[in-house]
Amino acid sequence: MTDGSARVLFFDTTLRDGEQSPGCSMGEDEKLRLAHALEELGVDILEAGFAISSESDFAAIRRVAREIRRPVVASLARARREDIARAAASVEGAARPRIHTFLASSDIHLEWKLKMSRERALAQVDEMVRLARSYVDDVEFSAEDATRTDMDYLCSMCRVAIEAGATTLNLPDTTGYSTPEDYAAMYRAVHGCVLAGTPYEEQVVLSTHCHDDLGLAVANTLAGVQGGARQVECTINGIGERAGNAALEEIAAALTVRGDRYGVRSNIVLEKLYPTSQLLGEFIAFRPAPNKAIVGENAFAHEAGIHQHGMLANPLTYEIMTPASVGQPANKLVLGKHSGRAALRARLAELGFVLEPAELEAAYQAFSLLADRKKSIYDQDLLTLVKRTGEVVAQ
Repeated sequence: MTDGSARVLFFDTTLRDGEQSPGCSMGEDEKLRLAHALEELGVDILEAGFAISSESDFAAIRRVAREIRRPVVASLARARREDIARAAASVEGAARPRIHTFLASSDIHLEWKLKMSRERALAQVDEMVRLARSYVDDVEFSAEDATRTDMDYLCSMCRVAIEAGATTLNLPDTTGYSTPEDYAAMYRAVHGCVLAGTPYEEQVVLSTHCHDDLGLAVANTLAGVQGGARQVECTINGIGERAGNAALEEIAAALTVRGDRYGVRSNIVLEKLYPTSQLLGEFIAFRPAPNKAIVGENAFAHEAGIHQHGMLANPLTYEIMTPASVGQPANKLVLGKHSGRAALRARLAELGFVLEPAELEAAYQAFSLLADRKKSIYDQDLLTLVKRTGEVVAQ
């Protein structure tokens, strides 16, 4: 990537959408500690909470807004007068405050959830975005369930929002229903029908917000970037409603490792990804799955013999980034029943044993029998194995 490439803004909603998921609630002090970690990570916008949802959420947002200075601090609000007033009060002390307001755009949400006509929804967007703009200069509008919305109507709602003063347009895949091709096409269509050729084209940022119901949240987010989005909404470890949100660490790593493909840059400090993930894991009920990309404990672990042999020869054979580049501890050669002689020889050498070929072969045969019985092979097992093998070879 070059310095002249476009910049993608990272909007972190771990403290809001992420915290809404079961087992992920955090106390005020924990939210503040994580907010500081997110600031160090380099996020551009930090959504601190949903002010009207509870007194504790309001208090946490106010505290974050007063202490976090570099990122924009956003507070979520439904497109309702009381929500927007509460959101505005919660970010009063922020150096860079944002009100993020939303209204459903799909017919299924308008009819069944809101009992509202299309015309009434457009009028409410106009009124509430103008109200939000009277409090702050930075207003984001989200068309909830955008990916299941009639395109002409979605364009109409987006046009109303920007004319009322919205500076960011967010097009969420609220139910995780979209595919990468369709999601990218939506951004191109909205840009073409709402922004292209208008004074807003260089002023309004298009944003992604993807859920992972079909396991496509990160893929859809990256497709949105290819479609013209320049803000990505995501969470640490991908936590969030139902199956979760797009994972910040995966998006950031993909944009960096495949910079040749995406041609954009960000402010994310990749070396802070793993420490931030670990910090979140201290606060909530669970940590990432071991095989979770980028931050999982097995993300840089190798057990298969062929992989281990390649890693010992040159790590680039099986790793497209270094563990250190994302803040992970050094890669691990895990000894198990799939391991080969090369990995066993390397680990024994680390323990101070350099075996002759016959000794290594005897040790490997004994190791294979042991690995069939035990899921985890520890250094003490290897020490015992070498001692017994040496006695067999000596005979």
